[in-house]
Amino acid sequence: MLNKIFSTVLIIAISSAGYAQKKRDRDFELTISGDNDLSGKTAAKLNEAFRNTYPFFAMADGYRTKRKVSLTFTTSATTTINAKEGEIVVNQDWVKSKSESKIEKELKNALAKNWSSYTVDKRKGYKLTFVSKDPNLDSKVRQNLIDTYFEVYPTLVKTFNNQSTKDVLFVVDTAYKAVAEASGNRILFSAGYMKAHPTDIDVVTHETMHIVQGYGYGSGPVWLTEGIADYVRYKYGVDNIGSKWSLPDYNPKQNYTNSYRITARFFAWLEKNVKPGLIATLDGQLRTHTYTEKSWADLTGKNLDQLWAAYTKNPQIELTYSSK
Repeated sequence: MLNKIFSTVLIIAISSAGYAQKKRDRDFELTISGDNDLSGKTAAKLNEAFRNTYPFFAMADGYRTKRKVSLTFTTSATTTINAKEGEIVVNQDWVKSKSESKIEKELKNALAKNWSSYTVDKRKGYKLTFVSKDPNLDSKVRQNLIDTYFEVYPTLVKTFNNQSTKDVLFVVDTAYKAVAEASGNRILFSAGYMKAHPTDIDVVTHETMHIVQGYGYGSGPVWLTEGIADYVRYKYGVDNIGSKWSLPDYNPKQNYTNSYRITARFFAWLEKNVKPGLIATLDGQLRTHTYTEKSWADLTGKNLDQLWAAYTKNPQIELTYSSK
């Protein structure tokens, strides 16, 4: 029996979801302390429960979630476990007789109470965990984001990369001020943006394509990666009309390096007028790190600048947008 427990465990959370997530994950540190009569086995159970729950909580909770966590014991503050970023409080009388699995389950539930909602949906082999930190997130918007994932993502996986993860995490965060971003198997959405643009459900299409891309670092220029994602949104989107999203008409100030919708329109033109299937081929080369500037000439007979010049001379193209 120990009159004083003090132990530290370093946990490296490494995900198989992709290079970006591996790069993002860092060490987590748990310090257990407090006057008690708990055995070393109980401390080991707490360490293991932490290892199996807190890295996921930190990933879902946001960028600034504390990575150094203190665990203390109580006889009155909670009957089981209270937990938030950086702090865990455990009832020492409760924990003495509990198995590791019971402790882990209780810790997971305690951490999830920091969010407004936490759900897990599974359909036809695909899984979506949805975390919202916004208590005012419209339930219809939430359901539309979920439905768009299950409608679009399996198609993108089958079309572009059947090795993509089938386990994805959505996080709606009030502290995140951009629109959305994908990293590993997580997509982070701005609560403010979704409130201002509740019909823009095809942000899911763009961001899940980034998961499918899974290029890693150094495989190609950013304009190409983002252009492909927006081209995929154009081609596979669920309701681009409903969100008033469209590809802009060509003007002389544009360049293929502008990324996003400008590049996507250029790609739509290439698919129709130069080489059907070109974008899927380039996507595959980026994933295998075989893409170079020479790829354009190898696949079409013209280099990138020549293709852009041809586009600028006759940029007209009939575009068809999705709607519900």
